[in-house]
Amino acid sequence: MSRTRGTWNTPGVWAAGVAFAAVVGLTGYAALSGGDGGSQAGKGKSASPAASSKASAVPTYQAPDGWTEPDRWAALPRGERTDKYSSQVGFPHTTDGAVAMLAAAQSTNIDEQKTTVDEHLRVYHSYIAAEDQSETVAERVELGGQQSDKTLHQQMGAKPGGPLPSGAYVRTTVVGFKVIKESSGEVSAWLLSRVAQKNGETAKEGVTYTRSVEAARWEHGDWKISAEATVSAQQQTQGQTAPAGAAPGDKKFNTSGWTAIREAS
Repeated sequence: MSRTRGTWNTPGVWAAGVAFAAVVGLTGYAALSGGDGGSQAGKGKSASPAASSKASAVPTYQAPDGWTEPDRWAALPRGERTDKYSSQVGFPHTTDGAVAMLAAAQSTNIDEQKTTVDEHLRVYHSYIAAEDQSETVAERVELGGQQSDKTLHQQMGAKPGGPLPSGAYVRTTVVGFKVIKESSGEVSAWLLSRVAQKNGETAKEGVTYTRSVEAARWEHGDWKISAEATVSAQQQTQGQTAPAGAAPGDKKFNTSGWTAIREAS
């Protein structure tokens, strides 16, 4: 077993959600603890114990009334093709290409048609480095998704194993990033994600902002999420003040050094 695969299976990593769970488990482990279906945008509870401080919800955040234009914008590139799991892959061999892959892996949509298990396994197969994949890890991903789906159904008052209520969803979108370290073979970054949850057609949408540290390595002509690189990046940021979890348009977004993401043309 490779050293990185061992990293994924380290009990402390899985329990805290500091690496792989921060990516494929975002909506299941961090986002579900934020927003009560009736909160204001950006206002929610703090992250659950299963979520690491490196992938934590920003508690009691209230978006400002005014708009401050972000100082930094990036139109991240798209993947050159769509794989059999309906994920964009084939990102450019650049820093923006690496961040674009990380953002794509972090962006998920759970609704009546797609479960947490579906999204977790899609991200696992499309974006996780080959050396970090194994039958054991795939099983952990699926089991984690099943537990997250159970929790989500309970929150929404739906029958476990059945579809979510009509109009219900949990959507995660990366809205900003801050590069930590970059090279031709490895890029690490803070990601700022907007997690929106709606518990049904007539429910209000609750929004939470989450921050996580992720890292990508260049592998066989594409960027992939690396467990070893991610844990190394998280260790590198230990003891440092995390950038404020402020939405684009907030002055704190600029002072924290975030780069806002535009839709690629």
